[in-house]
Amino acid sequence: MAKYYRRDHHTTQPKSKILLRLSTYILRHKAIVFCCLMLTIGSNLLALVGPALSGYAINAIEPGPGAVNFDVVFYYCGLMAAFYIGSSVLSYILSALMIVLSQRIVYQMRKEVFEKLADLPVNYFDRHQTGDILSRISYDIDVVNASLSNDLLQICTSVITVVGSFIMMVRISPPLVTIFFVTIPASILFTRYRVKKVRPLFHIRSEKLGELNGFTEEIVSGQKTTKAYHQEAVMESRFDEKNDEAVTAFYRADYYGSVTGPSVNFINNVSLSLVSVFGALLYLFGQITLGNISTFVLYSRRFSGPINEMANIVSELQSACAAAERVFRLLDEPVEPADAPDAVVLNHVRGDVRMRNIRFGYTPDKIIIPNLNLTAPAGSTVAIVGHTGAGKTTLINLLMRFYDPQSGVISVDGKDIQHVTRKSLRLSYAMVLQDTWLFNGTIFDNIAYGKPGATIEEVSAAAKAARIDSYIRKLPDGYQTYINEDGVNISQGQKQLLTIARAMLLDAKMLILDEATSNVDTRTEIQIQAAMQELMKGKTCFIIAHRLSTIQHADNILVVDGGNIVEQGTHAELMAKGGVYAGLYRSQFQ
Repeated sequence: MAKYYRRDHHTTQPKSKILLRLSTYILRHKAIVFCCLMLTIGSNLLALVGPALSGYAINAIEPGPGAVNFDVVFYYCGLMAAFYIGSSVLSYILSALMIVLSQRIVYQMRKEVFEKLADLPVNYFDRHQTGDILSRISYDIDVVNASLSNDLLQICTSVITVVGSFIMMVRISPPLVTIFFVTIPASILFTRYRVKKVRPLFHIRSEKLGELNGFTEEIVSGQKTTKAYHQEAVMESRFDEKNDEAVTAFYRADYYGSVTGPSVNFINNVSLSLVSVFGALLYLFGQITLGNISTFVLYSRRFSGPINEMANIVSELQSACAAAERVFRLLDEPVEPADAPDAVVLNHVRGDVRMRNIRFGYTPDKIIIPNLNLTAPAGSTVAIVGHTGAGKTTLINLLMRFYDPQSGVISVDGKDIQHVTRKSLRLSYAMVLQDTWLFNGTIFDNIAYGKPGATIEEVSAAAKAARIDSYIRKLPDGYQTYINEDGVNISQGQKQLLTIARAMLLDAKMLILDEATSNVDTRTEIQIQAAMQELMKGKTCFIIAHRLSTIQHADNILVVDGGNIVEQGTHAELMAKGGVYAGLYRSQFQ
């Protein structure tokens, strides 16, 4: 069944709010954060001593030949080397700890996203492409990881360096510090201006990459169809269009984001030039020594350097915020409504299902089932037929509470399913869908998926009932044969048989068969029908079928059209009426 994806439009959240939310992940690891903070302070303080020692060494040099006190110079140079080595060692340990911290945060984020996906309602996946969802759990979180492990460390280091350098410059020469009262505000104002302009571009960049991943996932999964219809050139053209949009979005974000760094660097270089000029004037008037000028210049570079680096990482922060916003938007999606306070567990199910005055639409403004009534006594077999789009699969979505109706009541054994726990309701059904789903694992694991702890005897019995046991035993590893997630190393019909065996293993009193034999040949279908008849004894069965030959023995056949049941009865009764069902039957067999 094709899915229609709605493109969501969201307003961009304030960056401060996103960073504050990211900080909650960081503060979960207080011990590591404390160690990182101490290492950052220690590393930067050791590095800040270097320029002062350099000034002392220069002051040991007097004008004139042979007037250099080498003992003093070597002493201070040795201290400089020791302090810088110590700073480097602490920086190395700090970097390693930050990597550990960022990996733990990313692990936690991915865990929360995956758990959230398990709790999201089916309609979320109907509205979003699989590739876009995967992009959030992989690419977007990786971007956040890069920012946490690099940018966060850089920001902490810059703050300490800037504050320490400023204090040292004030101690050396307060008049020279006044130069930065002009250049620093200019850098800050320019950076804030560029942030407002650039941030939406990074938001667009993340969305375009998500769209590209979504399109790529669809094309890869549908490669056989593309080749069968010889549409490679068309798909390549569409991919080029998506790829061009993504590349353009990346270029615009990176290009306009890269303007900030060089511009702020220019402003800082102007400040260094002014320091040199005014420092020379102060030296001429005896207000400062050469060593202090050298020290001040080194501190001014340390002071302005981090500000320049801060501007350079602004673009990376914008990218991280845009990626984090997409992750948080998924985490903030509403989950399936909680079970009603008075919800009970559905035990000892008999399988008496009734639908009364059901009104439903996937969107409130587009009702597809205006008024539906259905009765399925316990142990009966109800077949649902009708033209494509008549609402057959929608009925199954309602029975399983993948969606809730706008009005009306659905009951199982007289209990309104709105007041039954979803878990117990869904476990009361065994389901075989037209779209088979297998995962990476052994054949045994795939059959036993719905019944943890199943024995090999139980799995084998289910496989025999599904007429797939003999095939499995011919494989080199039997039930331990490994299959991949798409089951491409077995045939489509065999995949369908495995999912039927999975359903047979469950001790469920209600069955949902959605075109369960659509992918097998006629001979295999006859075998499966015999097994199905045994499986369905004493169980309430809902069968969606296009091939009317498979449902002729149903106790009740519902003909659905436009969301309403227009006819119902046995095969013989409906054929005698000569209505819609008879027309569908004749169109297939005559």
